[in-house]
Amino acid sequence: MEQINMFEKESDQPLAARLRPRDLNEFVGQKHLLGEGKVLRRLIENDNIGSMIFWGPPGVGKTTLARIIANMTKSQFIDFSAVTSGIKEIKQVMEQAERNRRFGDRTILFVDEIHRFNKAQQDAFLPYVEKGSIILIGATTENPSFEVNGALLSRCKVFVLQALSADELVELLKNALKDKRGFGDQKVEIDDECLAVIAGFANGDARSALSTLEMAVLNGELDGETTRVTKETVEQCTSKKSLLYDKNGEEHYNIISALHKSMRNSDPDAAVYWLARMLEAGEDPLYVARRVTRFASEDIGLADPRALEIAVAAYQACHLIGMPECSVHLTQAVVYMSLAPKSNALYTAYESAKKDALTMLAEPVPLVIRNAPTKLMKELGYGEGYQYAHNAEDKLTYMQCLPDRLRGKRYYRPTEEGIEGRFKTRLEEIEAWRKAHTKTDKKSK
Repeated sequence: MEQINMFEKESDQPLAARLRPRDLNEFVGQKHLLGEGKVLRRLIENDNIGSMIFWGPPGVGKTTLARIIANMTKSQFIDFSAVTSGIKEIKQVMEQAERNRRFGDRTILFVDEIHRFNKAQQDAFLPYVEKGSIILIGATTENPSFEVNGALLSRCKVFVLQALSADELVELLKNALKDKRGFGDQKVEIDDECLAVIAGFANGDARSALSTLEMAVLNGELDGETTRVTKETVEQCTSKKSLLYDKNGEEHYNIISALHKSMRNSDPDAAVYWLARMLEAGEDPLYVARRVTRFASEDIGLADPRALEIAVAAYQACHLIGMPECSVHLTQAVVYMSLAPKSNALYTAYESAKKDALTMLAEPVPLVIRNAPTKLMKELGYGEGYQYAHNAEDKLTYMQCLPDRLRGKRYYRPTEEGIEGRFKTRLEEIEAWRKAHTKTDKKSK
């Protein structure tokens, strides 16, 4: 088991390690398992633990739950890592567990990242689990249906841990600011908006949220004894570096911006001029072709689906023959983009969806549209109630494909420009069908 040596201070540990919950009352998240009266809480409080697998994304409390069990149980507890241990170490631990059993003591063996064990290593646990020498608790970020041997999996109860919600992460961060193991002995000023930004950036991962908070506090502005964490500090701690190709300095970006905006403004003459300025200055034609390809979907999209085909063809021509011959292919593409009907509906659809993806965490995929290739996944309800559109008379169903919190959300709002008007009509027909058939289905029930 891990120990802190005499030269290592607790304050030297990362914030997430210092604040590791010591009991269920300090644990944040997983209320579906650990709320009052819930099954896992009852098992822990009654010291009635059996072999189990904790399955969930990083930073949701798998290892922490195992440590809480270690603190609350009357069993011997062994912390085992699948990364650093082999069959030899497994057999040594199993022999110790067998001796404990003979003296009437239970042994709980916690195996972190159990999916990293191969079949032979997992098989080494099986006889000891079967005869009760050990209670196995495995933690994995991978689907145990695929990564844990069927024989071993059948002897374990699988508990699915979920990514923490934004509210739960904010609660965790506020606890860190109050707890003396965290920043409770310091005067830290940080508003709720900044905490919400950190929670959103962590994407359900408690460890990531605490690490980001720690970085923000360490880089905060000192005002006497007070550390003030500003919005700018948080933005710096959560920003992602952009790697920009810079050939001729700022003017390089000014001219590509001029080309893009000239095409958007349906001005082919200006677009061709800025294209010539770039190519004659020695710009890589593939760079220009990539930007034109982006434009084809960002500013034209389904108003003229052929725009993307022409942009990709121009890129391929540039790749095949290079300058100066490919200048005419780029000119053809740039003029076509300039004169095509414009729609930014695809761009705005993605940006709206991206905002939800970043600020509303990774919403779980509805069970109805998950695949269920294994028995465990079927028992968890994967794919239950799935409606296969091809079997429907109208090739349409009223099945919900968005997460519950986003139900009814609209991202793609087609315009009537060019061919996109047809897509708008089709989308309206689909929406009308679903509205009518959803009502019909409710009445029939």
